[in-house]
Amino acid sequence: MKIIIVGPAHPYRGGIAAFTDRLATEFVAEDVDVEVYTFTLQYPSFLFPGKTQYSDAPAPENIKIFRKINSINPFTWIKAAKKIRFQKPDIVIFAYWMSFFAPCYAKMAKIIKKNKVSRCIGLVHNMMPHEKSVLDILFSPRFVKSMDAFVALSKSVLHDIDKLDKKDKPKKFSPHPLYDHYGDKEDKIMAMNSLYLDTNYNYLLFFGLIREYKGLDLLLKAMADERIDNYPLKLIIAGEFYDKKEPYMQMIDDYKINDKIIICDKYIPDEEVKNFFNLADMVVQPYKSATQSGVTQVAYHFEKPMLVTDVGGLREIVPDGKVGYVVEPQSTKIADAICDFYDNDRLDFFENNIVEEKKKYEWSKMTATIKELYSDVSK
Repeated sequence: MKIIIVGPAHPYRGGIAAFTDRLATEFVAEDVDVEVYTFTLQYPSFLFPGKTQYSDAPAPENIKIFRKINSINPFTWIKAAKKIRFQKPDIVIFAYWMSFFAPCYAKMAKIIKKNKVSRCIGLVHNMMPHEKSVLDILFSPRFVKSMDAFVALSKSVLHDIDKLDKKDKPKKFSPHPLYDHYGDKEDKIMAMNSLYLDTNYNYLLFFGLIREYKGLDLLLKAMADERIDNYPLKLIIAGEFYDKKEPYMQMIDDYKINDKIIICDKYIPDEEVKNFFNLADMVVQPYKSATQSGVTQVAYHFEKPMLVTDVGGLREIVPDGKVGYVVEPQSTKIADAICDFYDNDRLDFFENNIVEEKKKYEWSKMTATIKELYSDVSK
C-alpha cells in the first residue's frame, strides 16, 4: 500500500505538524510506503502572529518529506497534485484544520482523483475553527465536497462534517492518539530542578499557544480565589502569546497573584516539553471553545490528571472523576476542582486510572481506521 499525507510537517512546528510526522512514522512501522507533501509557505504573515513557524528539532527519521506547496500560489497546488496523481497512491490523506486551506486541498484532490486509483481522505482536526469568519462558511463545504471519506478526531468534529456533507460519505471518529514523542515520564523533583523551580511548591500547568478561546483569563481568576491560598501552589503558563500579553499581565496585577504565577513566554521546544509535564500535578485546559486538544494527549502520555472545561469534544477524552475534572467554563468551577483535587488528595487515584485509559489512544488504532475507510470507499 502507498499513502501520501498532505499537510503540515517538519520543519514546521506545532501540534498538527507533530501529528503528521507521528502518523507517518506509524505507517512506516507498519511497512506502508508513505510520503509527506508539506508547504514551502504554510501561513502568510497576516495569519501567523507568532515569532516563527519553524522548528529547530531534527527531522523525523525514515520519513520522506517534500516541501512542494505554497498555500497562496495555486500553480504549486497543481504541480504537486500532478506529481501525486502520477504516483497513483492508494490513499491521499489531507490534514485539515482551517478553511484557509480548503481551496488548495479541494483543487489538489480534484486533480489527483483523475487517476481513477487514489482515494482522498480528510483527516479533520477541526472542521470549523475556534475563531470563525465568513470565509469558513464559504470555503469549508468545498473541502468536504472534494473528499471521498473522513476521519474526525472528536465526535463534535464528526457532527460538524455531517452538517456539511450532502452525500453521506463514509466517515469515522477516531480519537487523537497520544503524543508520545516528547520523552518519558520522569521524577517530579528532577523536572522541577531542571527548570530551577522551588520544590516546596506544587504546580499546575497551562500549556500551549495562548489565544482568547483558550480561557487563560478564567484560570487566572480561579487562581485569585481565596481558597487557593490554602495550598503551596503555583501556576505555570508555558507557551507563546498569540494574543496581546498585556491584558493578561494586567489581570495578574489586578488579582494580586504575581507570586502564584510563573510565565514561560515562548514556544516550548520538543526536548523541553517533558520537563513541564513531569513537574505538574495537573494540566489545566480552561477552554471557552474546542473540538479536541493535542495537549490532552501529551498529558495522557505523561500520565497527568487533567482539568478541562465542558466544551466541544474534551468531555469525550477526559472522563470526569476518573482521570480528572470536566467543569463549566467558569472561574469558580475551575477553582472548585482545584480545591477538590488537593483537599481530597486525588493525584494517585487519577494517575492509576490514566494508566489504563491511555491505552485507548494508540496510533495503530488511527492507522487501522484510515485503512478501514479506504476499504469502504474502494468497494
